[in-house]
Amino acid sequence: MERMEWSRLLCERRERENVSRHRSTDLRSEFEKDYHRIIGSASFRRLQDKTQVFPLDKSDFIRTRLTHSLEVASLGKSLGQNIGENILKYRKDPGFTPKMREDITHILECAGLIHDIGNPPFGHFGEEAIREWFEKHLPKLMFFGKPVEKMLNGQMKQDFLHFEGNAQALRLVTRLHYLVDEHGMNLTYALLNTIIKYPVPSTEINTASGNIKDKKMGYYLADEETFKKITGATGTGNRRHPLTYILEAADDLAYKTADIEDAFVKGFITYYTLEKELSSIEGSFQDAGFRPLDKLRRLYARGQEKGVSSPESYAVKNWIVSAQGFLINCATYGFTSNYDAIMEGIFGQDLFSGTFGEPLMELLGGLAYRRVFTSRAIYEMELTESAILDFLMDRLVHAVLYYDTEGKMDSTDIRVVSFISDNYKNAYRLQAEGKSEAEKLYLRLLLVTDYVCGMTDSYAKSLYQQMKGIL
Repeated sequence: MERMEWSRLLCERRERENVSRHRSTDLRSEFEKDYHRIIGSASFRRLQDKTQVFPLDKSDFIRTRLTHSLEVASLGKSLGQNIGENILKYRKDPGFTPKMREDITHILECAGLIHDIGNPPFGHFGEEAIREWFEKHLPKLMFFGKPVEKMLNGQMKQDFLHFEGNAQALRLVTRLHYLVDEHGMNLTYALLNTIIKYPVPSTEINTASGNIKDKKMGYYLADEETFKKITGATGTGNRRHPLTYILEAADDLAYKTADIEDAFVKGFITYYTLEKELSSIEGSFQDAGFRPLDKLRRLYARGQEKGVSSPESYAVKNWIVSAQGFLINCATYGFTSNYDAIMEGIFGQDLFSGTFGEPLMELLGGLAYRRVFTSRAIYEMELTESAILDFLMDRLVHAVLYYDTEGKMDSTDIRVVSFISDNYKNAYRLQAEGKSEAEKLYLRLLLVTDYVCGMTDSYAKSLYQQMKGIL
């Protein structure tokens, strides 16, 4: 395939074009308009009650999906400025203009805000719980005496078995967020393409390929047409949009540093844990211009000099800010040094790969996994969340099986379906028009995942209590 071009990659088109004949006095770029559409949306506001790491946490310090998304937007914008400036300064691309650098920063800021907008309640564990529910229950579901599994085609089944928050984000902003019509938020194609981290369907996931883009699915069969329109307009095809690498780096950088800070505040790790861990990779930073362990110790000494009440806390929190600055430089280098491979769509790693930032990112991820994600406290919370999601999935799937069919729904099912947002039901009706029985069944199962993913943590918990009769 030919090399990707920024003039197409930064496509300002939308699914529904504005056909106003009046000369607009609105001087914002199309990508700045995207920002205002997102900020004003209910789906974005719901992120304030969705978990990042610590579900249903009472502390106002711990990060939610909303604060995480704002951090990703901010880091994405900074990275975009750095990288855009670098392309201009070193004349890496003759067609790249200062306006394109501006556009990139706006697109990345918007992409940061919506990259997690499709995730279900209870963080990444929520995604896992939904996948496991389908693994366990899809083979047992019956519809008018026929096994549901036999009615669905291969891709339909894989869509549920590989259920993915990334694919859900695309579906939400293009279809479910019913603002004016069926085009969702009607965002620009450049922005939509940036949030598609994995430009493959559920049937083409290939974790063994060694290419990051094949790790998970990026869109459901139900949204394949949307995917093709977007990637056709930007010229990416089944390759990753270059800005997706930058969004991913901002996301990884935000959550890996934030998880350490949150874990420190919650008492899962101490200053000394971090110090000990960093000493194990000190040898990797001889020529890096940033010595993580040395920096941490100097900050601790500075905290003592200043007479702060907790030099440990002072050191850890300030170290995180320094580490972020260093990692932004690493990701910038990762993009610019692999520029040609990225523009040709053949770069298969993340932006930290092969840079000084790689061992530090791996260490931070490993530390959070060992000390937080596999801790008893988190496991206990996840058992509660699993019970909530299992029960809701049982009830909702049972309720929608015969919705919109000749089949008889019992009184409980009718009430359960009435809870589902009209936006989601409208999206279902529009998509189901003229479809076969099997396709409609597939879309009704998607209606369940649409509804569940739209729930906040506390709504999922209260709906569970309501349905269980826990007063």
